[in-house]
Amino acid sequence: MAVRQAENRWLTSSPEDTRALAARLALGLTAGAVLVLRGDLGAGKSEFARGLARGLDIKGPVPSPTFTILNVYDEGRLPLYHFDWYRVEDAEELEELGVSDYLPGDGVTLVEWAERAEEYLPARRLEVTLIPRGDTEREIALKPLGGFTLRMDGTEEGQC
Repeated sequence: MAVRQAENRWLTSSPEDTRALAARLALGLTAGAVLVLRGDLGAGKSEFARGLARGLDIKGPVPSPTFTILNVYDEGRLPLYHFDWYRVEDAEELEELGVSDYLPGDGVTLVEWAERAEEYLPARRLEVTLIPRGDTEREIALKPLGGFTLRMDGTEEGQC
């Protein structure tokens, strides 16, 4: 179970808890939502992405798009556009992919390694920072920006 540490800050004790927190967050997301995942390699970004996909009713595997840059899942409650910009060489590469069609788009856009091309991020987004606090524990901070409204399965709201 994810334990709330402070406003918009959570502590999970396992990959399952991380996925469950993300799934709970997904229940409150609407079309056009952009989430940016921040954290070092091994911080839990992929587990968070899997949980978010499950919360959007997406079935099947959710691999990291490290080599493809973009994975599209359109069978859920909302489409999920999962970007991983780790291997992006320059902004031109993203432009060729049509990244502006997804930021924001008609579904939920999730971006890993966004620091590679910050200029493409919209002002209205949710920054999700994952910090390892042990072998399986993760601190997860949710920071709404630009008027993004944070809803955790409809029970809590916070707006910046």
